[in-house]
Amino acid sequence: MQTDLSAALDIGGTKIAGALVDAHGRLLVRANRPTPAGGDGATVMRAVAEVVRELAAAPDWARVAAVGIGSAGPVDAHAGTVSPVNIPGWRGFPLVAGVRALVGERPVVLVGDGVAMTAAEHWLGAARGHANALCMVVSTGVGGGLVLNGRLHPGPTGNAGHIGHISVDLDGDPCPCGARGCVERIASGPHIARRALADGWRPGPDGDTSAAAVAASARAGDRIAVRSFERAARALAAGIAATATLIEIDIAVIGGGVAGAGDVLFAPLRSALRDYATLSFVQGLTVVPAQMGTDAGLVGAAAAAAQQSRLDAFVPTP
Repeated sequence: MQTDLSAALDIGGTKIAGALVDAHGRLLVRANRPTPAGGDGATVMRAVAEVVRELAAAPDWARVAAVGIGSAGPVDAHAGTVSPVNIPGWRGFPLVAGVRALVGERPVVLVGDGVAMTAAEHWLGAARGHANALCMVVSTGVGGGLVLNGRLHPGPTGNAGHIGHISVDLDGDPCPCGARGCVERIASGPHIARRALADGWRPGPDGDTSAAAVAASARAGDRIAVRSFERAARALAAGIAATATLIEIDIAVIGGGVAGAGDVLFAPLRSALRDYATLSFVQGLTVVPAQMGTDAGLVGAAAAAAQQSRLDAFVPTP
């Protein structure tokens, strides 16, 4: 029997998505459920099970060789557990065991959602062809993942590259992670909006106070909105430069809702990067938008499963 597909799950605080993914990164079958984020652990797991069972009902399920899970974190790939900040009912929850009970003998691979996005961008997106890359999701939070020497590097627990919790302001605001001045505390969408409001920015008649609304004001020339994005850009630049200096990446790929601001974010980010990436071996670092869009988590979870399970038909090539 041909086993040339992977099942993928992308688990976040809003939606649990699933797909059957082929060796070219195409999503052949899809399923999704809203995340009952306010429910207990069993309630959330039931939603995951519904997605898996819908996929398993597809005729192509017999071709599935491995299952990849990209989850909001923290995750512990070694233990097979997840503790997503935005799913309070899951703390040390045995997600891999729960999924394994649904999929039989197929291997199940767990990574953080930032690592999954990185796998997708390296396989088919903006980091394709780069041996050493940092890929980031800048949205309600800030996550990321690494490619080193041409291969995804999830680390022992599946969290390597979690740039959102690098401290870039030693005396900055406390972060829920326990540190101070984290990149996420400055550059995530809610904190861009929070800073703009604190500095006197006012939303339009629709009352929209999202980072997207701040970006629209910045494009229209609102100086407070511009400054909020500039501050976020400097935090991102500091974190990216620190990562590049430590491990010599040559490209940083940024996706997520905040990246949708376009030049409002990328112009000050590239400018600030020149102030932080100053050593000769990081001066050539480039920063580009992600290309894989909302399917990155699913495509990346499939790619991560393929790499770790050594399925030649699925190993992403640059």
